[in-house]
Amino acid sequence: MKKKFIKWGIIIMLSGLIIGVGIIFYVFNQPHRNIQAIASDYQMKASTLVEEYFTDAILANEKYLQDEGESKIIAVTGTVASITKDLNQQQVVLLKDKNEKAGVSCTFTSETNINTKNLKIGETVTIKGVIRSGAGYDEDLELYEDVILEKCDIVNN
Repeated sequence: MKKKFIKWGIIIMLSGLIIGVGIIFYVFNQPHRNIQAIASDYQMKASTLVEEYFTDAILANEKYLQDEGESKIIAVTGTVASITKDLNQQQVVLLKDKNEKAGVSCTFTSETNINTKNLKIGETVTIKGVIRSGAGYDEDLELYEDVILEKCDIVNN
C-alpha cells in the first residue's frame, strides 16, 4: 500500500513538473507583438497626451492600458526637443514644445534606431509606440515627468 502511494505521488509530481516546464516554455517563446505592423489605437498631439495624464492619470491609464497591462498603440505628433541614447544604446526622442512642462519621451528599439538618423531638433514628427508610464509631477524632486513610450518608430506620412 505504501509503495503504491509513493509511486502515484512520484507520477503526479513528475506530471506537474512536465506541465510546468511546458507552460514556461510556451510563455517565453510566444512571438512579440509587432507594434509597427499594427494600426494605432489612438492618434493625437503629444501635448494632448501629456495633458490627459496631468488632468486625470487614473482615467488616462484606463483609456490607454489594456486589462492585461499591455498598452494600446499610440501615435503622437510633436516637435523634437532632443535626441539622446539610453543606457542600452537605444535612441530616445523627446517630443515637447518650449512652453510645455512635460513631453513625450519615445524610446526606439535596436531595429528602429536607424530611423532616427535624419531627425532634427525643432522638426515636427509622428512617432508610434506603447505607453510605459504617464506624465506626472514629482513633488519630492519638484520635477515634471514625461510620458514614456517604448518600442517606438517613426510613422511614415
